[in-house]
Amino acid sequence: MKEKEVKECFSNALKEEQKGKKHKGLLIVKPDDAQAKGFLIKAKANLELCDLYKQKGFDYKIPEEWFYTLYYCGLAILSKFGVETRSQRCTAAFLRAVKDKGAIDYDDEFIDRITVYKEKNEISDVDEREHARYSSLIKMEEVEAVYKNMTDVCKRAISQCEEIVYSEKKFVIPKDLI
Repeated sequence: MKEKEVKECFSNALKEEQKGKKHKGLLIVKPDDAQAKGFLIKAKANLELCDLYKQKGFDYKIPEEWFYTLYYCGLAILSKFGVETRSQRCTAAFLRAVKDKGAIDYDDEFIDRITVYKEKNEISDVDEREHARYSSLIKMEEVEAVYKNMTDVCKRAISQCEEIVYSEKKFVIPKDLI
């Protein structure tokens, strides 16, 4: 299923680009180690923001920073493959597909947390981020309850992402995904 979705993400992006529009999918570009390392730095900075927001009592900002910490790790990995993305859905689908093919060693949990689900009963960190962002609350008990766990999740994602980004291995997009 993810393979078909990834193919569509590449195909639709190419069509949009050819029409002179900004794509909403995946494009093949040159692999960029510097960009991958930059996304890792940004992921770490986002995690630091969580502590600052917690100290200042701005709990509603923290789920967004957790999400983007994980998302920047995903963007770092795509940069290693030479894939540009403008879609959270396509980003997660690509990560899932290359993980399932054994091209990367990256926990399912990190991919699941950035996955955008279409069904109402399927919830991910995308939904948690939106709930925190758009609710009227500033201080949120549910954020406090998961703070340590989510911080650990983000640290593990960064660590696994570092293994990929700093690897000397050449990452190639599997042909059956294009």
